[in-house]
Formats: sequence, C-alpha cells, structure tokens
Amino acid sequence: MSGEVLKGSLNGGVDFETALRFAERIKKLKKLGVEIGIVIGGGNIWRYRDFAANGSNTQDISTDKVVKISKSKFVNTKAKEIDRITSDTLGMMATNMNAMAFESVLRMVGLKAKALTAFPVKGVETYSIAKGKTFLKKGYVVVFGGGTGQPLYTTDSAAAIRAADMKCDVVIKATKVDGVYDKDPTKFKTAKKFETLKYDDVVKKKLSVMDLTCAKILKKAKIPMLVFNLNKEGLIEKAVKGEKVGTLIN
Repeated sequence: MSGEVLKGSLNGGVDFETALRFAERIKKLKKLGVEIGIVIGGGNIWRYRDFAANGSNTQDISTDKVVKISKSKFVNTKAKEIDRITSDTLGMMATNMNAMAFESVLRMVGLKAKALTAFPVKGVETYSIAKGKTFLKKGYVVVFGGGTGQPLYTTDSAAAIRAADMKCDVVIKATKVDGVYDKDPTKFKTAKKFETLKYDDVVKKKLSVMDLTCAKILKKAKIPMLVFNLNKEGLIEKAVKGEKVGTLIN
C-alpha cells in the first residue's frame, strides 16, 4: 500500500478519516477468512524524487542505470541534493511511522494488527520470517514497514520479498486506474488495457507498474500480481474471491 494514499486530501502526513476508511475495507476482507499482510510505503512523508537534483529517475539497484552510475552520482557535493543512501534511509523511517499509525487504526476498527519492520526502531517489533508467519496464522493483519531494510530498493521490491517470505497466494497492487495500460490512461485516450500479462512482458515493454527487481522476484517465486483500481468499492473483495478484476500478471 502506497504511503501516499494515507494522506488523503492533505499535503502530507496521515489523514485519519482516509486511514479509517481503508481499515474498514480491510476488515471486510478479513471476514472472508484470508490472511492479510500489508507492505506500506512512506511517500506521504518522504519521497526521494522530491529532493533529487534534476529530477533523478533512479529506481532500484537491479537496473542497469543504477549499476553503471558512479559513486559520485550518489554523493554529489556540488549539487544541492540529498544523496540517495540518506534519502532512502529517511524513506524507511517514514514507512515505520506509517506502519505504526496504520497498525493503530486497524486496531481501532476491531482487528488484531501487528507492525513489523525490517529497519529496526524502538516502538516497532523487528521483522523476521518466523514472526511474520506466526502473526498471520494467529489471525493478525501484519503491517510490514522498513522496506527491505536496505537502501536502493523500492517498496515494490519489498512487497515482492515479503510475499515470497510469507508464501503468499497473490500480491495485490491497488492503484488509481483499473489495471495496467501500455501508456498513462489519464493522459492518453488511446491507452490500451492489458487483461493479462507475463512478468517478462512487464520488463520487455518497460511498463511502469513495478520495478525490475519486483518482477524478477515474483516470477521466480511464482506469485501472481493483481493490479486494479483502489477507489472502486468492492473490487478488493472481488479480487480476493477470485473474480476477474483489473490486470493479472504472472
């Protein structure tokens, strides 16, 4: 879950009413008898692209662009920017804040919830595979914070790793559009929607639905991803029930 969805109409931070609405929707899902793990981002508090000079589009450690960039590109004393390592560390801190906040909101609606983090901080229990599985089996909604615990990786990659760790049946990525398109449907009326895709197609077509690392991990783990519109009521429930919604990637 993107941290940005938690800010609602605010410029930043967590909008309580928005968080509460999402918590109520997750409560409905839980009644279907499924185990739910949520990997949460931190974009409502900190985003690298907002502070990178010249609008750097570096995504994650797996891409050729990152691998080929010299160290001076990450720590540029001449440019007025925060280096990537520091920025990613701030981002992981931001996800911990969101994990703690959303854990509290989930509890407010009557759910058992537990925040676990891969980036240790007082107040949030440190993540391990065993802890994650145990809490899920006990009926908790587990909120995974801290990203991967390492810089240069995106929240998408963290979601893929946690899905593999927990042996999830599916990764659900809720967005602002009703699936994956060949180009931005909010800007191009001719945008074509894909009903199904292969992870290889995502890489080959350079689709922005996920980063390269995420696609590789999910493909290797044989875990499908379902992409659909977050704002349409009832779609998450339909997705969990196996009904056709959005775009299925496998």
